[in-house]
Amino acid sequence: MKLMKNLVLGSAAMLAASGVRAADLPVKAKPVEYVKICSLYGAGFYYIPGSDTCIRLGGYLRAEVAANTNSVYTGNTSGAGGAGNRFTNALTWRARQALDIDTRTATEYGVVRTFAELAFSWTDGTYAGLGNGGATYSGDFAGGGSLGVYYGFIQFAGFTMGHAVSQFSMPWTAYPGNNFDGLVGGGGTVVGVNQFSYTADFGNGVSASISAQDPVQNYQAGVQNVSIGAGGIPTTGLGPFGTSNYAGAVAPDFVGMIRVDQAWGLFQASVAAHDNNVAYYGANELTGHPNNVWGFAGQVGLSLKNIPTGAGDSINISAVYTDGATRYNIQEFSQAAAMTIFSGTNLPGAYQSIGFGMAPDTVFGNNGGAQQLIRTWGMRGAFNHNWSPYWSSSLYGAYAAITYSSGAKALICGNGVTGGSFQATYGAGVTSCNPDYGVAQLGVITRWTPVKNLTFSADLTYTHLAQNMSGTIAYPGSAAIGKPPATYELKDQNTLTALFRAQRNF
Repeated sequence: MKLMKNLVLGSAAMLAASGVRAADLPVKAKPVEYVKICSLYGAGFYYIPGSDTCIRLGGYLRAEVAANTNSVYTGNTSGAGGAGNRFTNALTWRARQALDIDTRTATEYGVVRTFAELAFSWTDGTYAGLGNGGATYSGDFAGGGSLGVYYGFIQFAGFTMGHAVSQFSMPWTAYPGNNFDGLVGGGGTVVGVNQFSYTADFGNGVSASISAQDPVQNYQAGVQNVSIGAGGIPTTGLGPFGTSNYAGAVAPDFVGMIRVDQAWGLFQASVAAHDNNVAYYGANELTGHPNNVWGFAGQVGLSLKNIPTGAGDSINISAVYTDGATRYNIQEFSQAAAMTIFSGTNLPGAYQSIGFGMAPDTVFGNNGGAQQLIRTWGMRGAFNHNWSPYWSSSLYGAYAAITYSSGAKALICGNGVTGGSFQATYGAGVTSCNPDYGVAQLGVITRWTPVKNLTFSADLTYTHLAQNMSGTIAYPGSAAIGKPPATYELKDQNTLTALFRAQRNF
């Protein structure tokens, strides 16, 4: 009887303890908080769980190969590419993954937006001679690559703060219809420029922006210090066009823009002011320096939609003028601001031909002279046509003209035949010296989109350098590009490049 009593009491105690533990557990699991669609800002946005912020992830993966460029996007217009010899890559390859992160939050002051685009790339490198029969490779290696922060900005109450497309640029930046990177004739900054901007929306498609932006990375074409010797005669010390002699930046570039967006297309006008701040005439501050000189640029552009040639067709065109602000015409990815191109010759006694095209912001002599501003004008445009929902083509072109002031020409060319830094460097074979030049470009691209967001394209671009030098030069040679010291004919030059791309957007 005592044993039975103990068993009953023990069982009751165990049941009571089990009941306490069971009471501590929830009756059922909390419902899972699924990600919700955010329809406030268009397709692809979702609420970040636990917040009122919406996010959209996107980007693209790109594989491409370029022929006759020695880089992926620009022509053979300088360095090993301009040499056109065994240091020049026949093909250049690149793979790139870009990730876009777009967040937006509604507040009592309007939408707060952040946007970033990060691009991971692997690109073929280039070769350079060592001057002793050897060569060295410079570029990405297996398992390597590079990371680019193309955009990273905050938008709030009309302000844009961070790394974004310049307010000076057209909506298509340097691409009215092309994939080719090196188009002249207007602003670029497709990978952004640091800025602090304000945009006012006046309604009915009319808006205006003012901006202060960083000039260092994107908008410095060069301030050339030309070496002057005894009696004011240029010497060879700093080369035929001088050498770039920047001081630290002391002022941002100031930009203003007005835009009209309508169903028929858009019109935009923009202006920019650019401070040219140079260092010293000589090796230190005791030698003095030129005063700062402000340059400027102005651009107008037009886009026409719904044109009679077909649904979705468009024409994009822009024109630009600069005075001491060259990069607003010959944008940062174009090599047309520093061209040295070699090719063949039929001139007896000459080894090859060479063409020069140099477009700095200013030129000055180191004998106490003031900065001489370089003027340019240019234009670019494209006709974009859809053959079908799967096929499209664009015909595009561009032109830029570079003009030196009389003071700048005197430093580089003297009286046009003798007495300038160009002749001092290259000898008496120069029969006519004039650093003015023009760059003309014409291209066609065709795209095939077999399924949505997957596009294959082929882009062919012709570039012509029309220079104004004549005669011959005694070129000293360059070990890095394998060119020997010899007599070279001064002559116009041409390049032809092709770019093939496959791109998947998401």
